[in-house]
Amino acid sequence: MTTEAALPRESAGFADVTIDGTEIAPGVWVASAHRAELGDPPALGRDAADARTRPGWCRGEFLAGRHLLRRLLRRVRPELAALPIRTDPAGKPRLGLDPALPGITISHDGDRIAAAVCAHGDVGVDVQLPPADLADSTLRRCLGPHAPAVATLPRARRANEFAWVWTVQEACVKAAGTGLAGRPWAIDVPPGALSGHWGGFTWLSLRHLSPVPLSCAFHPPDLPRPRRPTCT
Repeated sequence: MTTEAALPRESAGFADVTIDGTEIAPGVWVASAHRAELGDPPALGRDAADARTRPGWCRGEFLAGRHLLRRLLRRVRPELAALPIRTDPAGKPRLGLDPALPGITISHDGDRIAAAVCAHGDVGVDVQLPPADLADSTLRRCLGPHAPAVATLPRARRANEFAWVWTVQEACVKAAGTGLAGRPWAIDVPPGALSGHWGGFTWLSLRHLSPVPLSCAFHPPDLPRPRRPTCT
């Protein structure tokens, strides 16, 4: 089994994912940052209003995620950076109301934030810090037949490998707009894998590009876009 610790962090033709973002595939950009890198970001009126609908404890990370996404948009699609961000009935963020607009996604785990933009369809991103306590039952549930091999790793590497797999699983269901209802733990992700396909999406585990577990799933450019639900 190939584990994260054995993989080099070089990638042919792609730069590390940073606060400024990188194109991880044609038309797909991902940015990732620690909240401290963002400082106290200014919020658009709509973003600030949306933050007030969230519990107080998560408003800071919510606004940080919006800020990182808009920062990425200003670099790759500046004409869209100020558009309102709406949510569809499943809670998936969307740019405006036009289904032809790029797909967007945001993730946060503690002080780590990620955002992604896909020019040609839906996208999901997930960032996950390795858990300090990882139950054997959680490992078995998410890794399925791969769990026994991962369970033999030292504690820190076991948690790290779990986090890499979970980011792929979460990114896939976020791209599909199903969240936990999509049963992410049932998605087969071989430990150490860098790419794969699920449910019409391509996923990339950005092991060569990120110092923390970070994965992205996106709609391939050569397939017709699925019909989007109405946003609110």
